[in-house]
Amino acid sequence: MKVLTIHAGLECGYFIAKIPDMDIISVGPTLLDIHSPDEKLLIDTVEPFFKVLCEVLNQRK
Repeated sequence: MKVLTIHAGLECGYFIAKIPDMDIISVGPTLLDIHSPDEKLLIDTVEPFFKVLCEVLNQRK
């Protein structure tokens, strides 16, 4: 898994405009050619992402 900073997260921009002091991130598996007819999800990135997400959420207990 890699941690990258990219320009994305339209939904994050919407929420942060409504609640400016909110801490917010956008995370997910790897997507290519987003919002185009060629949009793809790299299946092999889903399981590692899901495992990390579950670990993070379990730490909040």
